[in-house]
Amino acid sequence: MTDFHYRFRPRYYEIDRQGVMFNMWYLGYVDAAVGELYADRGMSYASLLDAGFDTQVVHVELDYAAGLTDDRDVELVLRTGRIGNRSFTLEFVFRTDLDAEVPTDAVSGRGVHAVIAADGSGSVPVPDLLRNVLLS
Repeated sequence: MTDFHYRFRPRYYEIDRQGVMFNMWYLGYVDAAVGELYADRGMSYASLLDAGFDTQVVHVELDYAAGLTDDRDVELVLRTGRIGNRSFTLEFVFRTDLDAEVPTDAVSGRGVHAVIAADGSGSVPVPDLLRNVLLS
């Protein structure tokens, strides 16, 4: 998969008393970026549901090296990791100091997403529609 880049600037209210983005917001931005990745690759969330499936996060790991602040842009880079029979992994990294020769990888991680039936009846195999989006 080609890396997907999602650029944003943390908002004032997302910054904690230590002056960096509060930890819960990282996953919110990953979720927003996943939706944008789907749309960028031609699959809206509505089309996902219309095809009879949905996804849910079942595991997340975050590794912090540096905090994000509200005074500069951040780039969130997503890439597909492993695609299994009923789940897939998205790897991500939050980069800051984007104007530097080598930007800072501030926070990295991965999320495992299970594919489920849209009617809530349980897990289903990764459909080709989604597999194609993840591999493009």
